[in-house]
This record gives sequence, structure tokens and C-alpha cells, in this order.
Amino acid sequence: MPTKLQLVQRDIIRCERCPRLIAHCRGVAKVKRRAYRDWDYWGKPVPSFGDPEAWLLIVGLAPGAHGSNRTGRMFTGDGSGDFLYPVLHAAGFASQAESVSRDDGMVLRGIYITAAIHCAPPDNKPKKEEIAACRPYLEREFDLLPNLKVVVALGRIAFDAYLDMLAGRGLIASRAGFQFAHNRLFKTGEGQPLLLSSYHPSQQNTLTGRLTEEMFAGVFKRAKEVSVENPLAGVAGLAVSG
Repeated sequence: MPTKLQLVQRDIIRCERCPRLIAHCRGVAKVKRRAYRDWDYWGKPVPSFGDPEAWLLIVGLAPGAHGSNRTGRMFTGDGSGDFLYPVLHAAGFASQAESVSRDDGMVLRGIYITAAIHCAPPDNKPKKEEIAACRPYLEREFDLLPNLKVVVALGRIAFDAYLDMLAGRGLIASRAGFQFAHNRLFKTGEGQPLLLSSYHPSQQNTLTGRLTEEMFAGVFKRAKEVSVENPLAGVAGLAVSG
């Protein structure tokens, strides 16, 4: 009998709510990139991945066309994942430093990885209505991860998508005061997980030095520091109180 979280992932994989995105995922999987011509591309919405007992939730942007859309696992097969997983491994969240495919034995501990949108968008630019169409999956996962203490939003789009979900539920009064910046910590309401914003580990950020490994590791170090029995008690430097 599948768990409720597994049922969410089944529904994500079967989703066809956004015809533009489905057509793009399938088109990329058919044409392929020359370097991956021997791969059988995943070519459909990419499910989330991680520990159902997670206390930390990572919200990314979307699958890469020749990364997750090829491998079928979040942050796997492209430069973003090559940057992310060594940091997670060093922090004790991942069983290995390299994520190659959904069948490589990777295990996450204490952490769950999802995204604002589960299909690879053209030019990495999903439309607002496509993000909104994917939001119910994020909401279902949020409800099925009862141990969450911290949410890490990777990039502005993920940050906005998570805040939009909270606003839609009435958990924050407004978006005012939630200003995106790297490694900034926010309250999101009494009894709710803290929110940490981070630059996305895209090659545009990592190759230019806008995001270094030390900066990125600092996000997860801070997440551990604020993850105490009462995560909202005695935490200095909170940027905003919802």
C-alpha cells in the first residue's frame, strides 16, 4: 500500500495540467542532447525526493531540460545538482556526494526536496499560471511532512511560490517585509517552519562566484542552528515576523 506522500508523487508524474510544459518535456526527451543520445529520457513531471520524516524542506525552481527531465530525479544530471549534493553530503543530509540517476542508491536523511514546478520550462522560465497550477502538490507535501522546522527556498521563484502558498492559506498576513536575499531568515507564523532564502545553485550563480560553496554550506549550517525543539524561540536575526 503506497503512502500518502507516494500517492502525491504518483499524481505529479501523471500530471498534464500545463500543456506547454508537457510538450516541452516530451520534445526535449525526443530530440535529446548529443552528449546524452544514449539516454532514455524521463520526459515528464519530476517527482519530489527525500525523507518522509524530514525536518528540512528544500524548494527549488524546476527540473532542468537535460538534467532532471533526463534522469527523473530532482537536481540530478546538471550543474545545479553537482553543486547541491556535495554540500548536502558534507552536512550529513545525503548518503553520497554525487547524484547520477534515480537508481544510484542515494538516500536523504532529514531532508525532502521539492520544487515550485515539476516540469522543465522553456528557458527555465515558467509562467505564473503554471506555478499556480503546480502549487497544490506543494501544499499536499507540506501537509504530509509533519516534522518540518525549516524551509530553504532556492532562488526568488521558489521563495515567491512558497510565500504565495502561505498567503493563500492565511498563514502570513501579507508579503510585505519578505525581501529575498541570500541566507536570510524569516518567521512565517506561530508554529510554522522558519524560512531561509538562498541563491539558487545554478551555473549562472556558481560559475560567476555569486554563490560559493562556502556561502551555500552556510545556509544549511544555519538551518541546523535554528532547528531546535522550539525553532521560533531565542533565534536572533529574524528578518520579519509574519
